[in-house]
Amino acid sequence: MSDRGTPIAERRSDEGMSKVARSDYSSVLERHLEALGAPATLPAVVCGMAGSRQGWQEARYLTIPAPLKDIVNRAVQVTGTRRDIRILPGLAQRDAARADVMRGEETQLLGALKDADQACLACLPGTHSKWARFMDGHISGFSSHMTGELFGLLATQSILRHAVGAGGNFDPADANFVDAVCEGFNHPAEITRMLFSLRASQLLFDRPQISGYARLSGLLIGCEIASARIEFAVPDLIHLIASGKLAGLYQSAFSALDMAVVPVDADAAVVAGLVIAARQYWPLSDRQDEMERMKS
Repeated sequence: MSDRGTPIAERRSDEGMSKVARSDYSSVLERHLEALGAPATLPAVVCGMAGSRQGWQEARYLTIPAPLKDIVNRAVQVTGTRRDIRILPGLAQRDAARADVMRGEETQLLGALKDADQACLACLPGTHSKWARFMDGHISGFSSHMTGELFGLLATQSILRHAVGAGGNFDPADANFVDAVCEGFNHPAEITRMLFSLRASQLLFDRPQISGYARLSGLLIGCEIASARIEFAVPDLIHLIASGKLAGLYQSAFSALDMAVVPVDADAAVVAGLVIAARQYWPLSDRQDEMERMKS
């Protein structure tokens, strides 16, 4: 990014924690930065699983309730590297009855809610969807839902694989998806029955697999939203922090349930969160600020 936090170049890969040994994190980062033409002195801010106990260097969880800004204050500096690298910590809910953790999403929350001036609830869809309560600059509670992972397991490794096939893209406004969202939301206690019904419907009525795929997604998302409503007494203001296909699916789901959301691009949110951290670690001088203003 530029001094003003504007993205200049980007690279993506599948080199996550499951594929990178602790000793290889530095070489992975350096390889990508070299491909981007970044100077050797460029500092870096890292969020996500690189800060886990099995990651590059542990950045211990920040226990909630906690101010979002403390995420920046509690970062760790990576040792043994030629450049200045900081890893942001995740958040932990140390409640024996509702134990929970997150890594990466806290940086999205930092970027998305930096200007929030009222209490709200944030929904961050994903493999393990997160819901977080924000009030007075603090994260006071959150919960994780294995919606995406359950979808993947059920669609590929359960009997439902015969009802959903290889899946594919479907319109978020598809009636199969929308109706299933409402069913999952209104009857979450019946989720296991409704899931098996997908297979029965395919056998008895020869329902196309794409409709089963859409219904499976809708049932799980509807059940997730129902759980969040019970836990957090969902307020009027919900920030939906999502990108791509998931953004469309969750927006459609909330609309079907007559729940208004404030859409926030997840990629933009994480960039904004990283910029907030970078500003604190490496503040611009007044001269640099003035030069950037002149350029713009």
